[in-house]
Amino acid sequence: MKNKFTLVAALTVVIASLYSFGVQAQVSNLRPYDKSGINVFEAPKDSNAVFDKIKVRFGAGFTQSFQGLKHENTSGGLYKITPGFNTANANLFMDVQLSDGIRLNLTSYLSSRHHNETWVKGGYIQFDKLPFEGKLWDDIMSVTTIKIGHMEINYGDQHFRRSDGGQTIYNPFIENYIMDGFTTEIGGEVLVRKNALFGLIGVSNGMIKGNIDSLIATPQDANVNKSPAVYVKGGFDKQLNSDLRVRFAASYYSNNSSGGQTLYGGDRTGSNYFMVLEKVGAVNTTNAFSGRFNPGFTKKVNALQLNAFIKFQGLELFATYENAKGRSKTEEGSRGAEQMAIDGVFRFGKTENFFIGAKYNVVTAAMANVPAAGTTPAITYNNDVKIDRIAIAAGWFMTRNILLKGEYVSQKYKDFPTADFRSGGKFKGYVIQAVVGF
Repeated sequence: MKNKFTLVAALTVVIASLYSFGVQAQVSNLRPYDKSGINVFEAPKDSNAVFDKIKVRFGAGFTQSFQGLKHENTSGGLYKITPGFNTANANLFMDVQLSDGIRLNLTSYLSSRHHNETWVKGGYIQFDKLPFEGKLWDDIMSVTTIKIGHMEINYGDQHFRRSDGGQTIYNPFIENYIMDGFTTEIGGEVLVRKNALFGLIGVSNGMIKGNIDSLIATPQDANVNKSPAVYVKGGFDKQLNSDLRVRFAASYYSNNSSGGQTLYGGDRTGSNYFMVLEKVGAVNTTNAFSGRFNPGFTKKVNALQLNAFIKFQGLELFATYENAKGRSKTEEGSRGAEQMAIDGVFRFGKTENFFIGAKYNVVTAAMANVPAAGTTPAITYNNDVKIDRIAIAAGWFMTRNILLKGEYVSQKYKDFPTADFRSGGKFKGYVIQAVVGF
């Protein structure tokens, strides 16, 4: 623990020194890490940026939280929790302008709940221009952005509004969705934007890390071939006038044979609700995703996410519908999971530096190896397992880089099998976070 905070302090000094010596530089087509990055989805595209030399920009996200949550279930045996400070989270960002229209990103988790030691989230190269001569290439790249690397895949719009380790400034609430559609994979994406319309196609290895191992056949699944993941996205995003912006997006992700699919379990930082609905003896780093639900589609998954975003003056509405089907390698049949969420945020003040918000999120899913009455596990599953959450939040941006926010949350687990420790489970209470992003 001491080494962790020593590293964070040392890197903070290095970043501050870079600022003072003028090494901090403007990097084009980058989503800002401070307040101005809120409601930015895909990274902006400015084809008129001028390149004169290699430029390096460092940024960071820090979050310290205090929680006062209480939990209970039917059978007891839950981890004992009391109000207190949680482990501080910290991210380090490095962005490099390598050439005209070519940017490199490297993101590291310095400290997180799931990994107290430093881990690299990923890195990628973004091409907004290509180093080829000719009007044809200029015309193509005037509307095209290409990303290649080990990166956060662009599935759905919710991942642009979630908390990611120490970088929580984009999220007006404390925690992400119950079923958190987020992962990093190795691959490439091509995004085309023309006026208000946009479309994307991506291909990845379908796993959170590199993998050259052979798959192992199981009695339920003899397929030992690894398949790439393919995902597509399209939508409409337009500032209709000075008061009104609307955005609609649809995303589809498909992976038919993976060695370790993590579309709903790809976060390597952890939940912001610490140790709620966890058993006695649970470990904070191992049981790092408290309050979330991972359907366990580790071998095969097909997922659809629909999003709508409307901002009228200071009022924002964001809605999500998600439907996914899949299975693990020890199942014969596919199961389903469905998620719906809607939140409203009202930002006010001279620079919209204050906000209040409310969110409702519900997941209905079939759990593995839980048959419905009178059926066999290999054919039919219990589709009535349900988790719902209500959250009310408020926040204050002291500056564009400093945020204080708090949330009251109530989450309930319904229709879980009586043998499951989550049966009759619920938690409620408050969480307060101090956030820095730059």
